[in-house]
Amino acid sequence: MSESGFDFAAIVSAINGVIWSPALIYTCLGAGLFFSVLTRFVQLRLFKEMVRLIFTGQQSERGVSSFQALAVSLSGRVGTGNIAGVAAAIGFGGPGAVFWMWVVAFLGASTAYVESTLGQIYKEEHEGQYRGGPAFYIEKAMGVKWYAIAFALATILACGVLLPTVQANAIGNAVDLAFGSGEMIDTALGTVSSTKIMTGAAVVLILGFIIFGGLKRIASFTQVVVPFMALSYIIIACVVLVLNIDKVPGVIALILGDAFSPMAGLGAAIGWGVKRGVYSNEAGQGTGPHAAAAAEVQHPAQQGLVQAFSVYIDTLFVCSATAFMILITGAYNVHGAEEGVMLVQNLAAGVDANSPAFTQHAIESIFPGVGESFVAIALFFFAFTTILAYYYIAETNVSYLLRTVKIPGAFFWLKLLMMIAVFYGGVKEAKLAWGLGDIGVGLMAWLNIVGILIIFFIAKPAIKALKDYEAQRKRGVSEYTFDPKALEIEHADLWEKKHDAKQSFY
Repeated sequence: MSESGFDFAAIVSAINGVIWSPALIYTCLGAGLFFSVLTRFVQLRLFKEMVRLIFTGQQSERGVSSFQALAVSLSGRVGTGNIAGVAAAIGFGGPGAVFWMWVVAFLGASTAYVESTLGQIYKEEHEGQYRGGPAFYIEKAMGVKWYAIAFALATILACGVLLPTVQANAIGNAVDLAFGSGEMIDTALGTVSSTKIMTGAAVVLILGFIIFGGLKRIASFTQVVVPFMALSYIIIACVVLVLNIDKVPGVIALILGDAFSPMAGLGAAIGWGVKRGVYSNEAGQGTGPHAAAAAEVQHPAQQGLVQAFSVYIDTLFVCSATAFMILITGAYNVHGAEEGVMLVQNLAAGVDANSPAFTQHAIESIFPGVGESFVAIALFFFAFTTILAYYYIAETNVSYLLRTVKIPGAFFWLKLLMMIAVFYGGVKEAKLAWGLGDIGVGLMAWLNIVGILIIFFIAKPAIKALKDYEAQRKRGVSEYTFDPKALEIEHADLWEKKHDAKQSFY
């Protein structure tokens, strides 16, 4: 049985059918609504505070700044999902799927606050730098180590192997479409274009240089690249909108109308909107807390608020920019439930909805001769920085496991495995890569969302932290403090030491 054959693809599809059942779709939405109500819609109330906090705080020898942590998490959020993922949501769920991406982003911002604040509260110091994430807070707040180990293993598999293949695949496809396939070469992985081989090799070489340099090098790279590319992409989208301003009201009406009586069925719009929304903004998936835990902040809630804002940047800005460009220019098809059935066909039937092609066709129609290459370059940086974020997340979970089991050369083998996965994903077909990526996202989302809900019912640490932060903010303090003992939050060892050290100093 060949790895790219029907049987393997069918197995991947069947696994996704179980993981991404309606139960996960509505759990993501339900958890977001639940935490929005509990925090009294913190994503609206403290919006100005979120923006202010982005530019406060300094890095230290052990941690990065709030902005650097935001850049690392955004590098994970802003990636293929913002370009190819939005196209897939429209291609399989109809224009109404965009509305459900907005809904999951708005509600998911509160989930992002909760999980990222937990990441800060229960972080540890490993070999001179802060480490944290769901595995750490599941063990400490839930007291269930096997569950924490299960999340760590799922995350290493997802972020170290499965998800990087999606990002690399999108880079290879975008470059191939923009600059041509070149010579076709027979390899052990099948017949592959020389363009994809050279692109894959280049990505692997650059990746190796950066990930062997550690978190500080990753943070330094992403804090420059992510804001620049996101801003450039949004500017291009704004130009497209301005040139077609007369079509914007019609597009908004199409999105809203199709969200509740969609051409592909309500279930398809919600399902694809939530699936691609979670894939893109990662709220509830458990990736954001890893970067959040690495930040040097005065109070855990501060980084939770910064990470909540990153969901807005990802979905409400970057994903919306992609969606409006595609829908304004009509550069999309909508696939029906049955194979080969098109509900809407504006492009050739062979155009892959799981690729950046919709977006490239959209920009190319406005900027002939430039659009396809621009998307290829933007996607390269978006996807590449996402791969860097995935490495850091996988490394953090390896570090967590090494507390219990010593594995010689564990970090080296992780780096090598990811570089192999990136090259493999860069030359394989998009559908298979996305299927594998969806398995990774779904596994992490299930384990993390169930975990943070259980933690809430056990101790409510993230809610206590928010109330404490708002109380200090109301008093107008010049320097925030966090005393987990006073808040009856147990096992926040690092914060207890920091608070005790500050008290003894005074």
